[in-house]
Amino acid sequence: MHPLLARLRPVWLRHTPACLLCQAPGSDLPICAGCETELPWLGGRCVICAIPLPTVGLPCGDCLKRPPSFDRVEVPWRYAFPMDGLITRFKHQARWPLGRLLGELLARHLDHAFNEGMPRPHALLPVPLAAPRLRQRGFNQALMLARWLGDELRIPLQADWLRRVEDGPSQQGLDAGARRRNLRHAFALDERAELRGLHLALVDDVLTTGTTAHFLARLLKRAGAARVDVYCLARTPKPGDC
Repeated sequence: MHPLLARLRPVWLRHTPACLLCQAPGSDLPICAGCETELPWLGGRCVICAIPLPTVGLPCGDCLKRPPSFDRVEVPWRYAFPMDGLITRFKHQARWPLGRLLGELLARHLDHAFNEGMPRPHALLPVPLAAPRLRQRGFNQALMLARWLGDELRIPLQADWLRRVEDGPSQQGLDAGARRRNLRHAFALDERAELRGLHLALVDDVLTTGTTAHFLARLLKRAGAARVDVYCLARTPKPGDC
């Protein structure tokens, strides 16, 4: 682990930290109760892809017509204010303390879901970045999130099992069809990966159309994985939805 990352956690364990959003006193994490309550918590959702829905416990029409390769998306928030800005600052401005805070909140959310009966995976797999994009950004936010989740939840991390072998255009701004064409041959599985019969969880920051998760889950299941879930910070609604 990068030494700067290793120092982030002890800083707010030694004292009561200020909220990173409003600077009011926090609690055990650097976020106050008011700001945590005001985050765009996801309510009704599809039981498979977690697209926001007005109902609870049902799959969406798209998942019924074209079931994705992954089994379940577990995500605490909608991609809306202020979550969109927090993720952007973490991802594109290297605001690692914000990412660490969101990662710890996601870990709490997942731990609650495990206690409520959601199966625990055998390993976490971060969604990989292509080498040129990794050099440009300097870090993979999905890998950082997966490391924090693994530490908090005591789930092994397999950071090298998935590789991005083609670096097509950015997925942002592409429609669903273009995203599928862009990713059809973008990923590969490391030859040393031993995943037959395993329950795996992909980790990423935001789920938009679910195309990346679909292709990765399909790759893993074709190699023998028994189940593939997706853990992420935020879920976007359908275009035009609030």
